[in-house]
Amino acid sequence: MHRSFARRRLLTATAALGGAALLGGTAHAAEEHRPAGFPLPNGFRPEGITIGSAPFAYFGSLANGDIYRANLITGRGGVISEGLGAEHPTVGLKTDRHGRLFLAGGASGELRTVDVRSGEIEMVYAVGGTFVNDVILTPDAARFTDSYQARLYRLARGRHGEPGAVTTVPLAGDWEQGTDFTANGIERTPDGRALLVVNTVAGGGTLMRVEPRTGVATVVDLGASRLPNGDGPLLLGRTLYAVQQSQNLIDVFRLNAAGTQGTAIARITDPRFRIPTTVAAWDGRLYLPNARFDVEPTPDTEYDVVAVDQV
Repeated sequence: MHRSFARRRLLTATAALGGAALLGGTAHAAEEHRPAGFPLPNGFRPEGITIGSAPFAYFGSLANGDIYRANLITGRGGVISEGLGAEHPTVGLKTDRHGRLFLAGGASGELRTVDVRSGEIEMVYAVGGTFVNDVILTPDAARFTDSYQARLYRLARGRHGEPGAVTTVPLAGDWEQGTDFTANGIERTPDGRALLVVNTVAGGGTLMRVEPRTGVATVVDLGASRLPNGDGPLLLGRTLYAVQQSQNLIDVFRLNAAGTQGTAIARITDPRFRIPTTVAAWDGRLYLPNARFDVEPTPDTEYDVVAVDQV
């Protein structure tokens, strides 16, 4: 089921995103001095991040589903889309080249889409999920994980990214569903033929390679590496960055083309990490929101974003 929501009002962000109009050598100088971190609004409770082709990052709020956009050159930003309230959080999110955001609605059991130009919430799909966690875009669909049920949600996408019908794909094969939180982040394999889903239960935490049509899962061979706190993964070429939130680190793997095997090649840590959850990349840097799950959230709790170099 779905329905359209008219935009109540677009919060100002254009002026706050100063620096987007920088040109020539001025832009280059700004990039050289772009911040290695920047604050998010107090009480925002970030979880997901996505970055498009322009130097803008989008963050979803667990507090009320708001979307915050930040200029990565200046670190400044603002809320561009109001959420639907405390019962409708935004967890994982991805943006496409058509100016649309695809949002995972967490415990609301929703999939949502937002027009980044107007801030309008376009569509809301109530799929009955128990915790819709993360999303990845493929050429024909947006695919979402559910952390408490052994299934994925497939939201069809048209030629220009427009959302269509939703179908459910049960997970099978080697998939091991725990009694608690199980499926987390999702990515594509390097060859683009299958999906990679973090399973925090199987084998002490690992990756599963999932056939997108059938849902049949097989364990990815990561050697002795485990992902007990694995969260939002990021694939760049054949390099997979897997955030381990509670461990305050990123494990880096080199995958084969099919995504059936991976070799640990690096581990990234930083004293500024405060339970980062997901990661996105732009211009040689990785950007991670600190979710701070180790503190009781209040309207005054401080949140920020940390940037580190890619390996």
